[in-house]
Amino acid sequence: MCGIVGYSGKRSAQEVLLNGLEKLEYRGYDSAGVALALEGGIHVVKSKGRLEVLRRKLEAENLPESFCGIGHTRWATASPATSTAIPTPPPA
Repeated sequence: MCGIVGYSGKRSAQEVLLNGLEKLEYRGYDSAGVALALEGGIHVVKSKGRLEVLRRKLEAENLPESFCGIGHTRWATASPATSTAIPTPPPA
């Protein structure tokens, strides 16, 4: 079971994504992440646990404002939450 939220617009993508993911919390999950479009590329931040853990991790990174991104919550059914938390960065 998972939930996906995407955003592109004039507001802070990070806040829109986190607020959208909060609305999906009732579905259950064990990990969450966001991929934000920033100058120079896509920046991925993911965490195990509740959205509050992801929110604190994002605050600690103090990223520049992004206006486009995607967020995902995941319930691990076949592998550990930390090894397959999404979004995954693009291959190098």
